Amino acid sequence: MIRSYRPSDLDAVYDICVRTADSGGDARGTTIDDHLVGDIFAVPYVTLEPEHAYVLDDGEGHAVGYVLGTADTPAFVRRFREEWLPLVKTRYPAPNDPPVNQTDFWLGLALDPERMLVPEMADYPAHLHIDLLPEWQGKGFGRGLMEAFLAGLRRAGVTRVHLGMARDNTGARVFYDRLGFTEMPVADAGALFLVREAA
Repeated sequence: MIRSYRPSDLDAVYDICVRTADSGGDARGTTIDDHLVGDIFAVPYVTLEPEHAYVLDDGEGHAVGYVLGTADTPAFVRRFREEWLPLVKTRYPAPNDPPVNQTDFWLGLALDPERMLVPEMADYPAHLHIDLLPEWQGKGFGRGLMEAFLAGLRRAGVTRVHLGMARDNTGARVFYDRLGFTEMPVADAGALFLVREAA
């Protein structure tokens, strides 16, 4: 069942995020705290913009996948810096600069929310993250989550969306291609950026 996010899903969102954070693989145990990647790529969205968060429920009330994001990336970046980042700074130590481990790498991303402001994406103001636990992938649930998210964008009057992904996550790329996303060239990008209409 695909449903709106509920606060009781928070622990599951953290778990799904870290278990899919290594280009779709499990990143547990690779940083100072398994909550870290969730505090960057998942929990800010369900906290600041829960109206655009949906979960895949296993039928027993447990979230096993999610799609979440923002309808307005520049506004989200401001709120991330002003409202979310102060909380993150109290949870983790300052990272080494330059990074010497995976914790430093992720914290560097957390401290730079403006990295989400990619000029080439200006005409695609919404962005999203979608993750499902491995045993729930390949069964059509990802498509259902994406349809719920896009419908929410349309209700909000948003017509275009983008996402960034690791270049080596080939399974995810096949999924996005099937959903009508196309690559948008971005100068000097470490990630791959894909776009589509919300309609």
